[in-house]
Amino acid sequence: MMLKIPDVLTAEQVRQCRQALQQADWVDGRATAGHVAVKAKNNLQLPLDHPVARQLGDFILGALGQNPSFISAALPLRILPPRFNRYEGGGDYGYHIDNSIFGVPETQQRIRSDISSTLFLSDPDEYDGGELVVQDSYGAHTVKLPAGHMVVYPGASLHRVTPVTRGTRYAAFFWTQSLVREDSRRSLLWELDTAIQRIAQSMPDHEAMPQLTGVYHNLIREWSNT
Repeated sequence: MMLKIPDVLTAEQVRQCRQALQQADWVDGRATAGHVAVKAKNNLQLPLDHPVARQLGDFILGALGQNPSFISAALPLRILPPRFNRYEGGGDYGYHIDNSIFGVPETQQRIRSDISSTLFLSDPDEYDGGELVVQDSYGAHTVKLPAGHMVVYPGASLHRVTPVTRGTRYAAFFWTQSLVREDSRRSLLWELDTAIQRIAQSMPDHEAMPQLTGVYHNLIREWSNT
């Protein structure tokens, strides 16, 4: 399931993030790429231990924890601390699939990348190119969102970032290990939760609400991998 989530960050929060990122020291993004992806990667990235990366990563994790759309769609068990990239001057990232397992820096913990997320920190009119292109069984999907908006999609997806030919594209990206491993099941739970919320808004006292909510939580019990 691919889902676009608006307004993860406010305009002021984006401005603060951008100010910090513009003053940071960037390195060649290939330093963090795998042995296959390194051949396709042409961008800049903040070092994982950079103070700005840690500060902004914690800030974004806090915002995600308060975002009901993300929580409902991802059903997060663990989230890898966000990373930050920068594309400019023709920089791109060719087709690749993300690593299946990531180690959490400075810990012994590992995270399975069930869900990939990109949080855009530049508005579309600030740069040309830089579209995220995600392939699935229905074809290629092109994503270029306003700053502060985010897209989530299955971590197993083949995807790329097209060359940025004007301006600079800033973004945060990270991976989530979900309580429910299979994307098809997460999609069904998302649709069920969305339907329940719509019914709750229009008919909060409907007699079927407890039963529907119970079905939702019992499915999570059935499908949870924890």
